[in-house]
Amino acid sequence: MARSATEAPRRATNGTATRPKRAIRDLQSAVEYIDSLVNYEKQAWVDYKRKKYSLARMSCLLSALGNPQKKFRSVHIAGTKGKGSTCAMLGAMVSNCGYTVGVYGSPHVRTVRERIQVNGELISDDDFAACIAATAAAARKPRVGTPTYFEVLTAAAFRHFADVGADLAVVEVGMGGRLDATNTIQPEVVGFTSISYDHQEQLGNTLSLIAREKAGIMKPGVLAFSAPQVKEVRAVLKQAADELEIPLKFTGEDVEFSLRFEASRGIGRHTRLCLTTPSSKFEHLHVPLLGEHQAINCGLALSIVDALKSRGFTLDDQRVMDGLAHVKVPGRMEIIREKPRILVDVAHNAASVNALMRAIGQNVIADSMVVIFGCQKHKDIRGMIRGIQLGADKIIFTRTSSPRSADPHDLAAEYLEQCGRVGQVTESLEEAMDIALSAVSREDLICITGSFYLIAEAVRKYSEPQPAGV
Repeated sequence: MARSATEAPRRATNGTATRPKRAIRDLQSAVEYIDSLVNYEKQAWVDYKRKKYSLARMSCLLSALGNPQKKFRSVHIAGTKGKGSTCAMLGAMVSNCGYTVGVYGSPHVRTVRERIQVNGELISDDDFAACIAATAAAARKPRVGTPTYFEVLTAAAFRHFADVGADLAVVEVGMGGRLDATNTIQPEVVGFTSISYDHQEQLGNTLSLIAREKAGIMKPGVLAFSAPQVKEVRAVLKQAADELEIPLKFTGEDVEFSLRFEASRGIGRHTRLCLTTPSSKFEHLHVPLLGEHQAINCGLALSIVDALKSRGFTLDDQRVMDGLAHVKVPGRMEIIREKPRILVDVAHNAASVNALMRAIGQNVIADSMVVIFGCQKHKDIRGMIRGIQLGADKIIFTRTSSPRSADPHDLAAEYLEQCGRVGQVTESLEEAMDIALSAVSREDLICITGSFYLIAEAVRKYSEPQPAGV
């Protein structure tokens, strides 16, 4: 039985990690092992202190594993929203130029193997089990101690990238940056997606404090790029870069960048961008992911592609564009069923919900939209609901499967207070879907959003059946 996420990590009497309950030989036993570890992603409350979030244990674990993170070059991506999409686009563009590229991200939607990919392919069951087994064995060595769920997955990803001889790893920060387990790499380039309010209990209750934590991935001698930021965030990132005496470039300011929304018969509604540097020129490039926010993420990814050219990577612009064209990211404006139309998106803070509502309004034609919404209790609930009510014709509040889930009755009360409208309340996604299905017609849209946990459940239960062999 998996150990409660609120319990302390299991330790042997000598201070080292205990042996897994059974040998790790396959995917199931590997998942059982990591599920037995402390998982801060699932805890109802996390006290963000150096004692809990320390790079010392992660460094010891990687050392015991042979320091796999030193065997490949990397790019490190931090931010509040858009990290996963940026990593996916960057990975696809570089891999299409003939390089072996690993991408590490979190959380996952369908399977934990999504977190570790090489050239767009998920790590295999056997390789996942082998890397987790190797990491578990390393954790039992003296002075390492019991790692967390995220630390084991991060170390296993680094081990896999080293095993396959990755030329580049694109690594997404889990939370924050300064004390994140991924901050053990020495990257070629670091990038910052849009930074806004999220995880305030851990990172701080002002944008300056949040930005300072994320700026912690900057390192001496490492190029830094950022998507456009609000003034407060921009100042913090600039100060951090100045202290390290490294260049920091913002797309739209230091990197020539523009975007526009358009519609055509062949592609439909979409966004195009232009980005120009002394060594790259991308004109009217079609962004495969919907929404203006994804064009901004794409601009950051292209800026990093250009920077990698100066670091010795041979990247042909046409092959870069061809690689971008086929990018798909699970849980980002993903239509999982056509009849009725069900769209899922992992928007989980106020800024991403606002971006989602704008993107749906621009790109999806529907007579009306029913939103099923559930989120974590420590989120900016007021801000998220303010964003949702701008696009929803009907809102159904529900509970996520996480211990951190907000009470749907509290969500409905906030909605009533803000908007003067009554939302329906359910205790489960199934109940919410029953109500939504009874309310929509053929031309309507059901949108499920607010939490990775809710989206994962929706994808599992309501995705269109795949044809045999797919």
